[in-house]
Amino acid sequence: MSNSESFTFIEGELPLLISVPHDGRKLPPDMSSRMTQEGLYLPDTDWHINELYAFTRQMDVSLISADYSRYVVDLNRSADDSALYENQRSTGLCPKKTFAGKSIYSSLESINSQEINQRVISFWNPYHEKIRKILQGMKTRYGYALLWDAHSIKTFVPNLFEGRLPDLNIGTNSGESCPQIIEDAILNIALNSTYSVVTNERFKGGYITRNYGNPMDQIYAIQLEIAQSCYMNETSLTYDTKLAKKLTITLERMLEAYMSTAKQINIKK
Repeated sequence: MSNSESFTFIEGELPLLISVPHDGRKLPPDMSSRMTQEGLYLPDTDWHINELYAFTRQMDVSLISADYSRYVVDLNRSADDSALYENQRSTGLCPKKTFAGKSIYSSLESINSQEINQRVISFWNPYHEKIRKILQGMKTRYGYALLWDAHSIKTFVPNLFEGRLPDLNIGTNSGESCPQIIEDAILNIALNSTYSVVTNERFKGGYITRNYGNPMDQIYAIQLEIAQSCYMNETSLTYDTKLAKKLTITLERMLEAYMSTAKQINIKK
């Protein structure tokens, strides 16, 4: 395991990298001193995703996880902050409001373009440079590389979405980030579980999935957004070991299906 100034990386031997961009909790001191109490609470964190995916260390896959909060810079958005979805409220590269619409800073004018650029240099660039390096290394060694972008979100986010979110939200950028045979293999595992499942609906995959997924180059990417009620208590923000253990059985099967199907289609080439 290695630590940079902005992320933690665990290296495995298999051609799969798990990315956890939104479970970071750290804040630079010059930022936290300007934040509201609501902002300091970090309500939009992908709580306990690192703990949920801890089982993957036994699978010998790689994992990269951001140490700093998504409020510092959102690693799942492009550095130029271009929109991911049409006609949908965007929280931005360096968010000023929470998902619930509450101010993160005491003053909305507290972030200027120079500071945003510095955050990209200090936090965004190192994370993405590492992803590129790892995927290219896997491609060189195995002939293909797999990326799994791991996320979670509150089960109800009324300011962003109507109603209850499905338990497992699979995103492949509408099939552009991985072959259909891989998507189907993962989806079939999920459908045979007790969880509600959708593909490419509210979450089609953010910047990470869209940017790195390139089936023509044998680099495949998938995003999984999990409703937090599947593995934690959303009121107390505590990890529920019993719920999580049940969920990890399905997650492990999905990851195994991802790797085995990718291997099969690349052996044929």
